Amino acid sequence: MLVEQVSRRAEKIVRRFLPRSFLGRSLLIVLFPLLATQGIALELFYGNFLKVVSRRLTDSVASEVVLSLNALERLKNPQDKAWFVSQAWSHLHLREQWQPGMKLDHFGSTHVLGPMDDDLVRDLGSAIAYPFYISWNRDPRKVRIFIQLPDGVLIVDAPRKRLDMGQIWLFVAWTVGSTLLLFMLASLFMSRQVRAIRMLGHAAEQFGLGRDVGLIRPTGAQEVRKAAVAFNRMQARIHRFVAQRTRVLAGVSHDLRTPLTRLRLSLVMLPQSGVVRAEDLRQDIDDMVGDVVEMENLIGTYLAFVRGEGMEKIEEVSLRPFLKEIVAAAARAGGREVRLEVSPGLVVPMRPDAMRRTLTNLIDNASRHGACVSLIVRVTPDKVMFLVDDNGPGIEPDRRERVLTAFESSQVNGTGLGLTISRDIVRAHGGELTLEDSPQGGLRVRITLPR
Repeated sequence: MLVEQVSRRAEKIVRRFLPRSFLGRSLLIVLFPLLATQGIALELFYGNFLKVVSRRLTDSVASEVVLSLNALERLKNPQDKAWFVSQAWSHLHLREQWQPGMKLDHFGSTHVLGPMDDDLVRDLGSAIAYPFYISWNRDPRKVRIFIQLPDGVLIVDAPRKRLDMGQIWLFVAWTVGSTLLLFMLASLFMSRQVRAIRMLGHAAEQFGLGRDVGLIRPTGAQEVRKAAVAFNRMQARIHRFVAQRTRVLAGVSHDLRTPLTRLRLSLVMLPQSGVVRAEDLRQDIDDMVGDVVEMENLIGTYLAFVRGEGMEKIEEVSLRPFLKEIVAAAARAGGREVRLEVSPGLVVPMRPDAMRRTLTNLIDNASRHGACVSLIVRVTPDKVMFLVDDNGPGIEPDRRERVLTAFESSQVNGTGLGLTISRDIVRAHGGELTLEDSPQGGLRVRITLPR
């Protein structure tokens, strides 16, 4: 419990300092590995190669300084010392000066970037027994070494290029410059990706507020493009849904007006006084009951269309017995046989009640228009197709799309919602319903569902 509380508190602290935007967090994801990679590369160079080379250079200079010091101590003749000093400058590139009576007031070394100052102090300290002082800052082109002898100070000037590795500055500059360049490129690309996500989020927010933003152009990464395409499809589905529901509300007043008018006329025509026999009113009552039944049927159809079938759960359905039950029920209701072709053992995920209603509606429509009706199932690796064929008069190609919309019916006494409800159910399954010419000469209804 304590560990969990500590972890939550640490998470809150980290969140407080982390950027809140997606772009900022994405750039941190890019920046941290980049800095870690460059830091490891710098450590490998600075900690291994540079130190090894620095030790070798300082050891060489320290050995030559010790050699010069020993030779000057052995040579007593001033001419011999002058000769050795000139030779040291000519061959060892060491300029030596003798300052008799001089005393050093501080020792050690002035520190510079790199390991060569510590390496030179260590090598000289282990090679000579006299105090010394190393100055790196008097001249940018040379390093001055002061060695305190009993009777004076020996000054040795060594070329700085023999000790200082100038490549470390180039390497550090390359490391910092490449890091900044890569980070700028990553920022450029990430900002373009984030711009597409921001555009999608803005469009979703505006659409949620009821504003028509229109179709958005898919840009950015593949996943963002897919999200934009899905958003455009969602907009189209919602617009189509709203348009259909609006037409339903308009159709309610239109289709219910006729039976309501008949009911009003029947009530007005009823006798308002006197004694009336029930037999005389039987016909009027039957007509009014018929109008009420008609209105109930219309309202039931409208409610079924408005509710849709989205609340039913998807189940794995064994297709052959499922379709046999639908065909048998259609034969009992209409007294007409339906030819069925379906492979055994086929299992398809679907909403069974909704699909039963759809196929029953299509078979009933085909039975009313043709004498020969067939239901054929064809399977591909990724799709299942239901083909309902009849040999009736069919529907003209230019009217097929209108028939699929609400309140467009090819029948005289129809609401025009049957095919619309069926197509909505199929689209809720992720499929599509289309009307085609049937090989039997009539109409073919093709339902395509994903497997």
